[in-house]
Amino acid sequence: MGGISIWQLLIIAVIVVLLFGTKKLRNMGGDLGSAVKGFKNAMSDDDAAKKVEKDADFEPQNLEQKSEQASAQEVKKDKEKV
Repeated sequence: MGGISIWQLLIIAVIVVLLFGTKKLRNMGGDLGSAVKGFKNAMSDDDAAKKVEKDADFEPQNLEQKSEQASAQEVKKDKEKV
């Protein structure tokens, strides 16, 4: 009651094939498959790009590099004031 049987699905499939033809249905299936494949590739590329991104552009440094960088910034500020 109310469900679609296998015979009804078969009749619908035959009508669709008669309306569109097998060649056009095959082309539509190929186009749909390539669109899904392109979408999956784009999603995987986007995921890979997100994994590479960092929260900030900071590079790990030791204390000596930090102090050298701070003194260089102070010198630069002093030169700008003059």
